[in-house]
Amino acid sequence: MLKWTSALLAITCLPSLAQAHEIWVERDGAGPARIYLGEPGEVLPEGGDPEFEKLKAPRLVPAGQAPQLRKTGYIEVAAPAGDVRVTDDSVFAPWGEDGKKEGVIYYARAGRNETKAVLPLEIVPTAPGADSFILIRDGKPVAGAKLTAITPEKWSRAFTTDAQGRVALPLKDKGRYILSATQEEKGDLSLTGQKVATIYHMTTLSFFRD
Repeated sequence: MLKWTSALLAITCLPSLAQAHEIWVERDGAGPARIYLGEPGEVLPEGGDPEFEKLKAPRLVPAGQAPQLRKTGYIEVAAPAGDVRVTDDSVFAPWGEDGKKEGVIYYARAGRNETKAVLPLEIVPTAPGADSFILIRDGKPVAGAKLTAITPEKWSRAFTTDAQGRVALPLKDKGRYILSATQEEKGDLSLTGQKVATIYHMTTLSFFRD
């Protein structure tokens, strides 16, 4: 088994809750999608993550009409066949002083069959089922970006995308992997009706390796 470092890559300028938490999606076969808010590198606490209640109504992309059922620690929703994508910009309200407020938008995808990006920030396989990926932001690959991979045993390791925005991961173990990346946007921005100076775009990709 490959030795992985044990610490998640943190974005230190985020507040503690937003820094530690991410949204990710799990799906088994053609079953319903399970949408989580928590720390993917940690074992899910019994009863779910304490901040799970802040995950109110994540949006499927493309939008769907299926009801969202709240379970213990996750939201369950039926989704069309194929990879599942979710976004949510209202988990944590913008924080900080006026003129310098910051906020976070979450994106999440389950499955590595499709080789195109649909979300504004997305980790995309280079081929269906591949162990190499491209980080895509607004339709363009992102070079020199940090990407964290979490193994089925909850070990994590940081990688850096190359000049083409690609990274090849040495995946060996069977089970569910979760990849994550964060990109920062600065400017005269707006988030959930509030003016912000910085938005952190946080994206995850989960998939099951047989």
